Amino acid sequence: MASNELYKHPLFQIRNELLTKDESVALSYKRARLVLRTHGLTAADVQFCSERFWALMMDPICSLDIAMFTILAAHVGLAIGTLSRHLKRRPDLQPLVNDLLRMDTVGVYLLTERGHGLDAFNIETTATRTATGYILNTPREEATKFMPATTPSFGIPKIALVMAKMIVDGRDHGSRFFIVPICNDREMYRGVVSTRLPTRSGTNPLDFSLTRFDNVHLPPTALVSSELNNIAAPERPLEAWWDEIWRIQLGTMAVPAPWISAIKAAAYIGGRYSMHRRVIGTRNFPTPVISFRTQQLPIINAVAVAMVMDNWFPRGVRFAMEETSDHRVRHAMSVIMKATICRHFQRCVPEVAERCGAQGTFEHNYMARIENDGKGVIIAEGDVLTLCIRLFSELLLGRYTVPLPDPKSSLLAQHAHSLLQENREILSGLDDHRSETFNHLVLPQSQQAIEAIGHAMAYSAAVEANLPHPILNVYEALVIRQDPAWYSEQARLPRIDQRRREDEAITSAMAHLDSYLDDLQIADYVSAPIVTDEAWKAYSLSLPTYTGNASVSNISQMQAML
Repeated sequence: MASNELYKHPLFQIRNELLTKDESVALSYKRARLVLRTHGLTAADVQFCSERFWALMMDPICSLDIAMFTILAAHVGLAIGTLSRHLKRRPDLQPLVNDLLRMDTVGVYLLTERGHGLDAFNIETTATRTATGYILNTPREEATKFMPATTPSFGIPKIALVMAKMIVDGRDHGSRFFIVPICNDREMYRGVVSTRLPTRSGTNPLDFSLTRFDNVHLPPTALVSSELNNIAAPERPLEAWWDEIWRIQLGTMAVPAPWISAIKAAAYIGGRYSMHRRVIGTRNFPTPVISFRTQQLPIINAVAVAMVMDNWFPRGVRFAMEETSDHRVRHAMSVIMKATICRHFQRCVPEVAERCGAQGTFEHNYMARIENDGKGVIIAEGDVLTLCIRLFSELLLGRYTVPLPDPKSSLLAQHAHSLLQENREILSGLDDHRSETFNHLVLPQSQQAIEAIGHAMAYSAAVEANLPHPILNVYEALVIRQDPAWYSEQARLPRIDQRRREDEAITSAMAHLDSYLDDLQIADYVSAPIVTDEAWKAYSLSLPTYTGNASVSNISQMQAML
């Protein structure tokens, strides 16, 4: 994909850490509009997740401002995506979708509620059918829509897709989405109340909110449906609900994309910093910190993860979107990719940041902030652990299969197959999968097993793509580190042999570190000043500096204070 060079745009030259929170939020909205207009998506691009859609989601620029990406993920993937499949039979929605595609209006997706969280099937917000349309209400505080940004504070109109129980003649006809105007560019619309939440610690801020509705009157056309008169209660409520939130499954696949670029950036920052940072050793001679194995490990591990994930992600997307027609397998691939990428991110970035010392803890050097931002993606479009529990249970029950590499192809594939088999054997000795034993012994293995499947898939794709052997060996070694007991017990690889394999892999890869860092193709998106001494000195000159001419008039008094 050719670079759009958005990183050169003046909006991306502004440093967020030097702004107030509201200035930073306003900047994120401006950046989101710029990115969307640059990629120029159509409604069909979004509906069918075209190459242009994935180009936006995988644009490295998204990793520079996660608040911006959060806006885009909901606006494009969820709001426009949900509306897109109804355009053929609902041409009246086209003007709104066109407005959203230009981002003259921001689309918000209001599904979850404060008192229900992941249990969104049991929401309480109601849309009561009347002779003239619907009346939208929040019956109690627990039904307040939680988190999506709905304030009118940043000069941009917002419209929401609100999930509510459709009440017809006093009966629950299932949960449906309704189009609800939230605010114009100055104030909330009548009956809509937005309470701004405090900023999530250490992240790029956004105007996350609590949103509630008080007798908001909606026209019949507010119902998100191809058939406005189809208001019958569904025969299978849960299946109907999943069909309503169909974009969430695609969002599960899309939201990990920026974290691959983030791992690249962390590896690049840590690597370049460690090359020029020196310490004075026992021989009174400056030594680059990259010469220490403890410094090399997290950096080359991050490089290997970044290269393997960057290769695997588009292949996984292609399989899910083009090579399977089973929506369950598509969602399974989404879960596997999200769990694998996000957990790699959570292990790699903190380790690299820590090896950058105090410098790594500051916002301007990227890693501390992106680490905190990463906590949000674990929950976005489905909590990773919950997704893994459901997927693992379905795989053990044999409801469908995923394309797991042959166990003979690699140690990582052997590991994944073994974990599945171990837990199938436990399940076979139980009455059913709802027993306490299943809850106690099997479910806690869910995430590790799903990650193992992801590791095997990613490694297989990397081998097929002929990634450098040192990178393959480093990736294999860091995965082995996550379950050393299994490799010792089942693969006959004692711990000392594991360490020796890792040592050989690191030594081989470190000989090419400089070129590997260039191969990440992330340098243009890195603005951390610690990457070079020159960049740091220039940055430090831009910071507030205090001088004065005060003199100490009473030395004895000052000494007493000290």
